Amino acid sequence: MHTKYNRILLASAAGVVAIAWSGSASAQAFYLQEQSVRGQGRAFSGEAADTGVDSLWWNPASIAGMQGGEAAVRASAILPRGKVVDNGTVIVRPGQAAAPVGGNGVSKNPIDNGYLPSGAIAYGFGRVAVGLSLTAPYSFTTNYEEDSWARYSADKTKLRTYDIQPSVAVEVAKGLYIGAAANIEYVDATLGNYLPNVSPLLADGHQTLKGKGWDVGWSAGMQFHDGPVSLGLAYKSSVKHKLDGTVTIEGLQAPLAANNGSIDATAEFSTPWMVIGSARAKLSKSLTLNAQVVRMGWSEFDSIDLGAPLNQSIPENYRNSWTWAIGADYEVNPQWTLRTGVQRGITPTRNGDRDARVPDSNRWNVSAGTSYSPSPAFTIDAAASYIFFKDAPIDRITAAYAGTAAQTPIITDGSLTDASALVFSLGARMHF
Repeated sequence: MHTKYNRILLASAAGVVAIAWSGSASAQAFYLQEQSVRGQGRAFSGEAADTGVDSLWWNPASIAGMQGGEAAVRASAILPRGKVVDNGTVIVRPGQAAAPVGGNGVSKNPIDNGYLPSGAIAYGFGRVAVGLSLTAPYSFTTNYEEDSWARYSADKTKLRTYDIQPSVAVEVAKGLYIGAAANIEYVDATLGNYLPNVSPLLADGHQTLKGKGWDVGWSAGMQFHDGPVSLGLAYKSSVKHKLDGTVTIEGLQAPLAANNGSIDATAEFSTPWMVIGSARAKLSKSLTLNAQVVRMGWSEFDSIDLGAPLNQSIPENYRNSWTWAIGADYEVNPQWTLRTGVQRGITPTRNGDRDARVPDSNRWNVSAGTSYSPSPAFTIDAAASYIFFKDAPIDRITAAYAGTAAQTPIITDGSLTDASALVFSLGARMHF
């Protein structure tokens, strides 16, 4: 394939990479926070300050001081709904007047239902404990129709990220815990979008990027427990991912037909860092209040960098953002606990840079949950959440074959409307 066109076409594919790892999920952009059913029940309002394996993802210090072993297994069903609507997007082919992009002007429920498993195990030896969590924090699937108005920036996408977190924690003094962990992450992605031919009478071409890779980050945290009050502070590093894979282009016709074929490619991007602060206060024998603030360093996801032979950097312009949550645990009796909570999340995407593959916006999360212990060694957890998203513009301007005689701008004018998600989770915790 001609190197110049390879670079232009893969630049468009890199946009696919960048935005495919974002979607209306449950926390912010592409981060899925359903790593604890107990935590979901109170809208993730106290996780860095709570103890045991259900808090291990948020704070490796959570297992310090435990005696014996504890394990947890969980599964969540994430059911997003919404519409991505065309409000007048146009395409400008070379030497032609701007024309409607055409296709189906309303894409309903473009993000597929997701099913998220996770688990953790830990064992305490006096003041020292070791643990391991298995999560999938950045995973989802989108499925736009082939005739969607958004087809040039979004098609079918499948992303799976698996995080293995070995942890160690120490009780350094009475009530003071510290912990550290490695975050070993594997990414497997298949991403695609359509490409316009020069003539509007010709069917669209198509490009697909596939890639995978292993990379490592780290986590650290501390907790302080004094009577009825527990405080937690944790940091999770950004993980710089490098994917090795291929870009396949097909269906282009003259004068672009020489670009059909496959090329090996690499792409680098970084996930956000997180600073998590939590507080829990036991106000009575039955009632505990929780609060949590998370600062997410989405500015790390500022670009997608493409390696040789493509050597391009694609700007993404994500911004750092916040989530806030409050919640409560109410112990009805020693066997039965009820929970509820509310969380507010601010999107890292910006107006002017939001793409159809990123139907993300500010959201509210309202949750409730319960735990029941039929025996001291076994607990069943259940939770449900309703998440509703603010309507937002989809307005990122793109161009196929930018910088060449075939440059074809897509002037996007759309919106995300009526978006929401239901999340149902079930889990079990065992002591041994």
